[in-house]
Amino acid sequence: MFENNKILILGFARSGYQAAKLLIKRGNEVYLNDSKTEDKMDQEQVKELRDLGVNLIFGSHPDDLLDSSFDYLIKNPGVPIDHKYVLKARELGVEVINEVEMAYRLLPEGVDLIGITGTNGKTTTTTITYEIMKAAYGDRVHLAGNIGYPLSSILEDVKTGDIIVIECSCQQGENFKYFHPHVGVLTNFSEAHIDFMKTYEHYKEVKARMFYAQDEHDIAIMNYSNSDAMEELKNVKSQKKYFSSKEDVSGCHLVGDKIYYYDEEIMDINDIKIKGMHNVENCMGAIMAVKEYGVSTDIIKEVISNFKGVEHRLEYVATVNGVEYYNDTEATNIKCAQIALASFTKPTIIFLGGLERGQCFEDLTPFMDNVKAVIAIGTCRERVGEFARSINKDVYIYEHLVDGFDKAVEIATSGDVVLLSPGSASWDQYKECEVRGAEFKQKVNELR
Repeated sequence: MFENNKILILGFARSGYQAAKLLIKRGNEVYLNDSKTEDKMDQEQVKELRDLGVNLIFGSHPDDLLDSSFDYLIKNPGVPIDHKYVLKARELGVEVINEVEMAYRLLPEGVDLIGITGTNGKTTTTTITYEIMKAAYGDRVHLAGNIGYPLSSILEDVKTGDIIVIECSCQQGENFKYFHPHVGVLTNFSEAHIDFMKTYEHYKEVKARMFYAQDEHDIAIMNYSNSDAMEELKNVKSQKKYFSSKEDVSGCHLVGDKIYYYDEEIMDINDIKIKGMHNVENCMGAIMAVKEYGVSTDIIKEVISNFKGVEHRLEYVATVNGVEYYNDTEATNIKCAQIALASFTKPTIIFLGGLERGQCFEDLTPFMDNVKAVIAIGTCRERVGEFARSINKDVYIYEHLVDGFDKAVEIATSGDVVLLSPGSASWDQYKECEVRGAEFKQKVNELR
């Protein structure tokens, strides 16, 4: 499979680069196209691919590039689902897949996958699951997917009997066909990426595709208290199992402050370092997944109690002059910002705003009781300002985070929290939201 074919890869980035390397080495005729100009690319990667024989087309999407002579179109997850090449490929009968689906079809037999998806918490759940499985099974365990490691980049290291923990995004799910994990975890559903997916119904459907490809030998783990998740997966063929921080379900649940796995006590939630009930749920999803592989409670408790969080996700940065600083730049939608605000009871100064996507900041109102001031940033800063004033919150409006940071420091007093949880994407000013988070952390570290 994927040998001696003619293949067009649409989009460079991590997955396009790794897919091109893998496919050219398998004797395929490979074309890689990206609308960005060559000078915007990683020059070492460009040279490597060109030396390998990959045909590189940068700067535009030529109308005559894609034709019926191609066997596959491999779409980068970030490319719009209605891109002209995607639409044309369907007309021509050229199969459209992505790097994950391609790499999945090339996995050795006997490799197990733990796949994790959902609107919020998937990266944290993926990381905790991986750390627990790594502690239990060592080098047999690999990490891949939307967390930053394309599946194709680890193929050479994977052998029969290994286990891959993989984070899956909705953009990847859009082009799943056969891909499915033996154990799948759905953390939750809420409205997100509607500008990309067009409708909430389509968003949920593509998130669930990996579960719909499962059979009766596979496991689907879901948040029992999330009605959209329960509804979307009600007809899957796999065995359904549950976790909940709110209800006494058969599965992972709370008894007082204790997490139980069915009738077995696992740990006290006060031993979890990462803040918020949402992170308790992330731990529960991970516990349900690893218990399918017989991991001991001692290993689970040891890993979770020492887990300090994922960078850029409600990440504790430092305490300076009695003020706690948290970087939650990955809160690129309102639901994430709600979760972050619900995690604190101290007076909070929050950075809100970024790319204008029509996000409804008014949905934050029930979570703003502890907010003492809002720093409005980005292209939607004026709308953030209007929202803050409508609920009688002090607000300071700046185009750039670095300017607003100085104001946050000025008005913060000992015992306060300064929180970057923008509820907005970062593409108005940054290549990716991690750059925004790194800038915030740099400013905090300068204070120190």
